[in-house]
Amino acid sequence: MERPGATTLRGNPLTLVGPDLKPGDAAPDFDMVDNSLQPVNLAATGNSVRIFSVVPSLDTPVCDAQTKRFNEEAAKLSGVDIYTVSMDLPFAQKRWCGAFGVERVKMLSDHRTGSFGSAYGTLIKELRIESRAIFVVDSNNMIRHAEYVKEVADHPNYEAALSAAKSLAG
Repeated sequence: MERPGATTLRGNPLTLVGPDLKPGDAAPDFDMVDNSLQPVNLAATGNSVRIFSVVPSLDTPVCDAQTKRFNEEAAKLSGVDIYTVSMDLPFAQKRWCGAFGVERVKMLSDHRTGSFGSAYGTLIKELRIESRAIFVVDSNNMIRHAEYVKEVADHPNYEAALSAAKSLAG
């Protein structure tokens, strides 16, 4: 499924590949790797409340800020695991985390297959990178919050995602 014009980059329309997920939808499975090159699928992320923070590339200002914000928030959230998903190579993710002391957010790379992007509707067809999005998934693998940021260069609604995660973690 393709969604032409579902996102923009500096006002230019781009096509997202995959579904437009909504709260109440089952969280799709995926096949990514962590920064130790170990395979990670949905089951491997456990049964806690999870935030999947999806970014185009850590080496851009908004993605950098988004990931640092969730790293700070992770210290305050009990019972919530936070993952950053990007097409960056695992080596680049590891280097970036080391350079900025990001240790609480778990990094996942979708570079091999794009399976997360295709399953969650965040893969930008024209650029083969992820669009900016946030998904909050509960312990039963149901999506409880989904935000696709219309303009890739804009920040997501952090407070809405954090509020959803906090209410689920109880």
